[in-house]
Amino acid sequence: MIYGNAEMDKYIISIPDFPVPGIIFRDVTSVLRDPEGFKLAIDEMQKFTEGVEYDAIVGLESRGFLFGSPIAYNCGKAFIPVRKKGKLPRAVVRKKYALEYGEAEIEVHRDDIKPGMKVILLDDLIATGGTLAAAAELVESLGAEVVKIITLLELKGLKGRELLSKYDLDAVISYDGK
Repeated sequence: MIYGNAEMDKYIISIPDFPVPGIIFRDVTSVLRDPEGFKLAIDEMQKFTEGVEYDAIVGLESRGFLFGSPIAYNCGKAFIPVRKKGKLPRAVVRKKYALEYGEAEIEVHRDDIKPGMKVILLDDLIATGGTLAAAAELVESLGAEVVKIITLLELKGLKGRELLSKYDLDAVISYDGK
């Protein structure tokens, strides 16, 4: 079942049994290749910023950059990237988090996040919620407040929303299952 903006579904390619049998992979790169789909995605995600007081959009590597940057530009806000370990040149703060098979680490420039800042976290997708939770902890450790989380797509069956239940979270389109 599809929740949210069903029109967005026509731009997302669903690939059955990838990467393993029983999984339906929702490919959001197909949204980027279509000018109308990309515009719809940006416009719909940007609607979730209306009425929210914030200083910056914090986008997660890498597709959070692609959707977050144009929204920050349109709204006259700063854009701050959260990257994988080892990609940022200045002093950083890191957060290690668990993946399904192993661990990963993300980081942000220490001087990009100021105490008292209000930020929106933005990514292409919420699945288990682990990456977004780590990003929230990372920016909060520097004294910022996460006032909203926005994603293009949500996979409800992986229950990421539960992990992020203390945050105001919106997704343009949500699918049952994994």
